[in-house]
Amino acid sequence: MEPFESKPDFEYPIQKPSFDSVVRQKRREAKLKAEQERYKVANQQTPENDEVEPVYTAIEQQMMDEAREISLVGHLSELRKRLIIMAVAIIIGTCISYYYVDLLLEILLKPAGKLYYMRPTEAFFTYMKVSVVGGLVIAAPVILHQIWLFVKPALTAREKQLSNWILPVAIGLFGIGIVFSYFLVLPAAVKFFMGFATDELQPMFSIGQYLDFVLSFVLPFGFIFELPLILIILGYFNLITSRFLKSKRKIFILISFIIGAVISPTPDMFSQTMIALPMILLYETSLFVLAKIMKR
Repeated sequence: MEPFESKPDFEYPIQKPSFDSVVRQKRREAKLKAEQERYKVANQQTPENDEVEPVYTAIEQQMMDEAREISLVGHLSELRKRLIIMAVAIIIGTCISYYYVDLLLEILLKPAGKLYYMRPTEAFFTYMKVSVVGGLVIAAPVILHQIWLFVKPALTAREKQLSNWILPVAIGLFGIGIVFSYFLVLPAAVKFFMGFATDELQPMFSIGQYLDFVLSFVLPFGFIFELPLILIILGYFNLITSRFLKSKRKIFILISFIIGAVISPTPDMFSQTMIALPMILLYETSLFVLAKIMKR
């Protein structure tokens, strides 16, 4: 028997594909191309890192809606509780201020001396106004503490740690602003305006108008003295830097005089300057703290 030898030039006969197989292949290619296009469109609409929302059944969706409503009711109940506590604190503070209203009026009216009231109800409403303002000042720590307790659950650990010293510092700065205005700024302002008196023109201040002047001149300093705290908090979170404050110094000086003109009880330049200067000094203090102490 002769050995079998393979022939390298052996070729299978070429068969032409059937018409049906060609049609099926074209359909498969068209289907694959359509799936690829849909995949590209889906990737463009949905970011890679986003999670696809799961599909919930009707019962699961109802349970989630009920839980969401319960959470909303809980927040509203918590808000109502905090508001009630703040209202009670204001009422108690007002009662305490009314008990010592004569002493408070003596302190407030000391820079002007003897005053008068022009209307029968002016003295009564002045007493009530002093009592309410005094009650708000006394209740201010309680109000700030209740606000902090309401927002505390939504804070991160870093924000909670920061808020532990923000509250006492804010109260302290507000008190320093009130004391600074009463002992330094208010006497200078009253002395300046009384300096226009002559033998023919004597000052006769109405107690209601004078009290409005004092409150509108003293209370804004309590909020103005919060400026360093606000800027330092922004610097702590890297929202501003000392370089940014330096670049905006001229703009802030202009804004300080504009704010002084807006909140000043009188339209004169003296009151405007007395309000603007402390703001500028506090701005420079904040810049120094950010640059030298916090290295921001």
